[in-house]
Amino acid sequence: MDDKEVILEIEKSLWKKGYFLVAGIDEAGRGPLAGPVVAAAVVFPESVNPFLFKDSKKLTPSQRLELFKRIYSEALAVGVGFADPLEIDEINIYRATILAAERAISELPFTPHFLITDYLKIPSFADRILPIPKGDERSFSCACASVIAKVVRDFIMEELSALFPGYGFEKHKGYPTKAHCRAIRELGITPIHRRSFGKVKGERERRGGDCFPATKEERLSYYRQKLRQLLRRG
Repeated sequence: MDDKEVILEIEKSLWKKGYFLVAGIDEAGRGPLAGPVVAAAVVFPESVNPFLFKDSKKLTPSQRLELFKRIYSEALAVGVGFADPLEIDEINIYRATILAAERAISELPFTPHFLITDYLKIPSFADRILPIPKGDERSFSCACASVIAKVVRDFIMEELSALFPGYGFEKHKGYPTKAHCRAIRELGITPIHRRSFGKVKGERERRGGDCFPATKEERLSYYRQKLRQLLRRG
């Protein structure tokens, strides 16, 4: 069995059972200290010829961007959802990740018949979901969702770096690097930092935080606007 057959093995088994609209779900941004968590839902036709065989984190940014464009051109549908740091602090990162995934699914033009996730359990699809470890390496749809989520989130963090200079968001994308932690101590925390996370909790507030929307609704609108901007570039 070659790579193309292996990476589509799960999807093919579900298609044979009559689940024709199979969505791969993955996220980016659970671990960072700042920025939203982004989830993607990707559905392919049964005729798809796989073109991705490894985790998006093992690809270069330019490779991911090319795949991003190809996924959008060949998928039946792609949905992207977000959860803001305000929501992460309110309900915790795991629940916020589920929320982002549910929002991604709601952006599809149809309700999927079945989900394949990277071990993320979504209660509303409890009887129509396969959460598997390393799903982004074992399922083509899931791997493609990983690419979409990461490209979108990286772009948002690069855009946010212009609003909040000095933190290096364009480089580390909000992850807890030494440079990022040092910037937090020296500059304080921004509106996009996750205040419930250990390395952020208790740090002083940065001045000038009013340059970013204050409400969850406005922030989600900002992320959707950045997604549209990224798609126009493609």
